[in-house]
Amino acid sequence: MNLSKTTFTAVAISLILSSCIHISAKVDEHSTIEQNQKNMENPFIHHVYFYLKNPDSLEDRDKLVEGLEKLSKVSTIQQHYIGFPASTDRPVIKKKYAVSWMCMFNNMEDEEQYQQDPIHLKFIEDYGHLWTKVVVYDSVK
Repeated sequence: MNLSKTTFTAVAISLILSSCIHISAKVDEHSTIEQNQKNMENPFIHHVYFYLKNPDSLEDRDKLVEGLEKLSKVSTIQQHYIGFPASTDRPVIKKKYAVSWMCMFNNMEDEEQYQQDPIHLKFIEDYGHLWTKVVVYDSVK
């Protein structure tokens, strides 16, 4: 009987400790999210539109996306998004680009660091042959 109680007690303590660790991790995660939101109150948004040399080549588009995924590792990038032209159809919509790249920074200084980051420079070197034109829209609040 004591063995059963001991086993039950050990399992109960393990579950309680596991729950506490999980709750602690969630609190830390929530704190990180709150800090990021605070930092992003007035973000610097960098939005790039890539026009491919071979606009109908899915291989080239996928290669560029591969490069953008690598580029997303730049430490000053807070958030990023890779997109493609939507199927919307209104006269004001431009859809000739192949890939859009949007990233957010805490401020202009972080974006300037991104421009000089070795990962960014390597991205241009390794993937620049894929595009004919790049259009950039930077915005702040």
